[in-house]
Amino acid sequence: MSVATFPRLLIAGLSGGTGKTIVSLGLARAWTRAGKSVRSFKKGPDYIDATWLGLASRRFCTNLDPYFLSGETLRSLVHERMQGCDVGLIEGNRGLFDGKDEQGSCSSSELARQLETPVVLAIDCTKMTRTVAAIVQGCAHFEPGLRLAGVICNRTAGERHRAILRRSIEEHTDVPVLGMLPKFRENPIPERHMGLMSDQEYDPASYGGHDQALDAIADVVGEWLDLDALWRVAESAPEFGEPAPLWPEPAAEKCVRIGYVHDEALWFYYQENLEALERAGAELVRLSLLDDQPWPEIHGLYLGGGFPETLALRLANQSRTRIHVKNFSEAGMPIYAECGGFMYLCDTLEYDGSVYPMAGVFPVATSFCPRPQGLGYTEAEAVADTPFYARGTRVRGHEFHYSRCVAAKSGNLRFALKMERGNGMLDGCDGLVSNSTFAGYNHIHALAVPDWAPRFVAAALKFKAGQ
Repeated sequence: MSVATFPRLLIAGLSGGTGKTIVSLGLARAWTRAGKSVRSFKKGPDYIDATWLGLASRRFCTNLDPYFLSGETLRSLVHERMQGCDVGLIEGNRGLFDGKDEQGSCSSSELARQLETPVVLAIDCTKMTRTVAAIVQGCAHFEPGLRLAGVICNRTAGERHRAILRRSIEEHTDVPVLGMLPKFRENPIPERHMGLMSDQEYDPASYGGHDQALDAIADVVGEWLDLDALWRVAESAPEFGEPAPLWPEPAAEKCVRIGYVHDEALWFYYQENLEALERAGAELVRLSLLDDQPWPEIHGLYLGGGFPETLALRLANQSRTRIHVKNFSEAGMPIYAECGGFMYLCDTLEYDGSVYPMAGVFPVATSFCPRPQGLGYTEAEAVADTPFYARGTRVRGHEFHYSRCVAAKSGNLRFALKMERGNGMLDGCDGLVSNSTFAGYNHIHALAVPDWAPRFVAAALKFKAGQ
């Protein structure tokens, strides 16, 4: 395989919950078991599905999002990640044509066109027969430049149902049927309030290990889908070309140590965010908030998102760690926290009727709610200088949180971001600031905010020099 050519396909659906994740996981694991080097990609701002895709393919998954990244950067990112791999498997999100507006901006179909990637559509065929042909025909011709290369019928009821579906699609469309999946008696990967259960909370004693669940999905996919035909679809993708380098500047020498918490509570990180910090000169140190192991010397701290609410008691019980983090903040160490990381830095976290003490860096609380309090893409302006953003910086990101911020005296709080799209924390603001600590509900992608990592490292170097 040359550096400019590789097989690839995108698995899409008509909406969320139509089966594209099961198809993508099963296909990634089936091809991996067959000896193929699979690079999985997840379209859109998603950490959980991306992690499962990485487990299925046994190599980390990369997120692709036209909202954050230009077409040129997307191609550079795919080209970089595909080196040494046999196939690229992209899982779409939401419906194929669903984007952030009525034009379908940033949709899975837009991503497929930008990457010249054939699309395979997974359709939930529950209580549907001939109508599926009309849906397939409409999708095939809805947008110029999109190549709908095949369809997979999901949740089929029996042989008679499958026969009618196949004949209807073959008679009324030119789109090949690449397989039909029966209804799963039991989902090997249960769901929870933010989608699939995370791999961190997956209970092997109840459901079997990660590999057992993924192998079970791959067994079904291998039995019911035409894997050879799907591979031919991937091979039919045109030559990709060789885009500009993803990282045009050489990596800087390591000059500081930045800790990042990666445990069962906090683990939402884009690979590119960590890579950007390393290239800016940081030696990264993986840490946990859930044990009392002593931390090595660090000069900055990155707290990603995750599920602190489900592990609130364990977080609260580690009082020495909570005090340690608060002391870091009061000493002026640069700390950057996103969503779950922000929840940890608050005074308290309320979940399921109980209130748990947190690190107490900010005089606010978070309360878990039954419905999302922030969901979707964000755009904000930095209205104050911080170690991470200069005043006037445009910050694109996304938010997905069920908790809300509760403040007794919001007038005493310092916010660094004014939200122009999205909810943020309070009164259209996000990015609480205390000393050199920045925390918000907003998640960022480092390639969309290129100054973030160099500024973080520079602040850590300043802190190191002043110790």
